[in-house]
Amino acid sequence: MVTGKVNAKILRAIEPEETEIAVEEAVRLLRAGEVVALPTETVYGLAANAFSPDAVAKIFKVKGRPSSNPIIVHVSSISMAKKCVRQWTTDAQKLANNFWPGPLTIVLPKSDIIPPIVTAGGETVGIRFPSHPVIRKVIDKCGFPLAAPSANISSRISPTTAEHVFKQLGDKIKLIVDGGPCAVGIESTVFDITSQPPRVLRPGIIHEESLFAALGRRIQPANSTDAQSGVLRSPGLLKKHYAPLAKLICMEWKTLDELMTNLKDLGCDPKYTRILAYSNLPQDLESWKTTLMPKTATAYARALYAELHRCDEEGVRWIIVQTPPHLPQWEAIHDRLRRAAAT
Repeated sequence: MVTGKVNAKILRAIEPEETEIAVEEAVRLLRAGEVVALPTETVYGLAANAFSPDAVAKIFKVKGRPSSNPIIVHVSSISMAKKCVRQWTTDAQKLANNFWPGPLTIVLPKSDIIPPIVTAGGETVGIRFPSHPVIRKVIDKCGFPLAAPSANISSRISPTTAEHVFKQLGDKIKLIVDGGPCAVGIESTVFDITSQPPRVLRPGIIHEESLFAALGRRIQPANSTDAQSGVLRSPGLLKKHYAPLAKLICMEWKTLDELMTNLKDLGCDPKYTRILAYSNLPQDLESWKTTLMPKTATAYARALYAELHRCDEEGVRWIIVQTPPHLPQWEAIHDRLRRAAAT
């Protein structure tokens, strides 16, 4: 239960009539230069007019976001995307044909209409055409694109429900539009096609093999060891990100004895520990909080942040995650776990 002063109004946007009301209120506030939390298929976003430096500055203030961390611009059509960039390339069109609307952000040279605050002073901008109908309706009615990072305190767990947004930002914003749980559950793939070869900056549910197939030529995969110097071209590149309050530790185990030895070595207390297992849980763990995670990468992605939010609510001190498979479709999961575990 959230206590203290709360300003945020939550408007449901599930049924047609309530969606119309929620969209109209969101558009009113966005046109007035305010920030609004909106659902997307990936995670909930904290949105503002991408053409307004003052409105975008409010995103940074609400989130406590470093000014060096750029923000993705969300559009509701390819024609709107073209206004945000200096050049719409053949590669961009191929990617849009294959993956838009959807969880892919394309990095291109920015147009002058995009203010420097959005791109952290850089000359490129990440553009995404989301598939969630609510944010698309809001963008259409606004008539301008929305700068929209995740609707959470900077470096904390991204929200996949309106309740997650409310618990972190409920006393900082005026409106949260509740469009239901996010279908994807982790942030979009960010693909920089200004570099040669094109490069994945942030892995997501659209993985490298699919991007290669769409372009028909070599691409450069994401590299978790990238230096953090210079101008960032994408969010999600900071070492520590997506982090719960508890200490998150990834490990592998095959037997109960191996798991228990690891827990003992770490000094974990059953009352303050949650175990997120990928394979079948060992027997005799009745005194420990346990969750058996989904077997597929897409289902795991939908469940991951919800489980981490639950751990925050439980007040656990350790989150022990059994390392998921090392396969291409799991790279985005490994990326999020790696950054959540960073110190």
